[in-house]
Amino acid sequence: MVHRERAEFVHTGLPENYYELTELHVHVGSGVSPEIMWFLAHSQGIKTTGRNYWKFLETITVQPGKIKSLNDYLKLFDITELIQSSPEAMEQSVYSIVGGAYRANLITRLELRFNPMLRNRGGERDLDHIIFASIRGMERAMLEYPVEAGLIFMLDRSRFSKELNEVILRKAIKYKDRGVVGIDIGGPRKDDFRLGDYADLYAEARKAGLGLTAHVGEVSGEDIACAVQELGVDRIGHGVHAAWDESLLRLIRDKDVVLELCPTSNLETHAVKNTDELAFAVKRFLEEEVKFTINTDGPEMLNTSLRNERHFLLHEGILNEEQLWQCEQWAREASFLSAVG
Repeated sequence: MVHRERAEFVHTGLPENYYELTELHVHVGSGVSPEIMWFLAHSQGIKTTGRNYWKFLETITVQPGKIKSLNDYLKLFDITELIQSSPEAMEQSVYSIVGGAYRANLITRLELRFNPMLRNRGGERDLDHIIFASIRGMERAMLEYPVEAGLIFMLDRSRFSKELNEVILRKAIKYKDRGVVGIDIGGPRKDDFRLGDYADLYAEARKAGLGLTAHVGEVSGEDIACAVQELGVDRIGHGVHAAWDESLLRLIRDKDVVLELCPTSNLETHAVKNTDELAFAVKRFLEEEVKFTINTDGPEMLNTSLRNERHFLLHEGILNEEQLWQCEQWAREASFLSAVG
């Protein structure tokens, strides 16, 4: 498959390394193949849905018609994060994602994100052991494959207090020389959450040399301006709803913030209603010179891949080959790996 695609596109005059792809937005909780998740669950004695693999598969992947909102999608992570809640499971998870991304999609630059505190079972497991194991899995994969990879630690906007989120930031800074390249904030939404309250933590992360991104603009344009102006983010996770607000488009462009678009994810979670809305958003970004990258969010949970995302956009006439190449260039330039490489 890779060699056939290479032959098809090389003759258009695009450079050979067009096929070495970059992905900036992948969650560990949604990036591990179901058969490995099945093995990890049983090796740790975690009870699954019956003893039927196919029933288990339905509980950790997006099934047609079952996801009605972003929160429905996020509930799938309750299971995957539980299964990954041990050093051994995190090492195997990260290792499998990095190696698999290279083998299946020729991804040579990959950033993985996860919340380490959602993997230590409420303090039962040592946080540093979880982190060390994740780094070990990433380093093993980079020894075996010609891949650059980095970890982004996620803060949580509803399940953790600011004090607990600060602990995650401290760990990110502590391990920034071992492969942690940035911080993010996401998770289920909470009515009394104010993104601006995290400006001081983001400023500290910036001072330490970490890249900054945040999950905003996925269900509405709310918090996009705050993420850009108060948190000073380099990138925005999703951000698709900026397309319907002229002032946000100008702000993102003028601040040179890069969007991490995840087409299939946004369609499945109803962040956009349909392909036409997705096409409109992409068109507005191009018109207003807003930089954006193409990502999966979670290839295994969403039954997709980075090449599938690109082929979908090409097939639907949303982007052409040259525009896809431009997105790849923007991804390389915006990668937090560039800052530490």
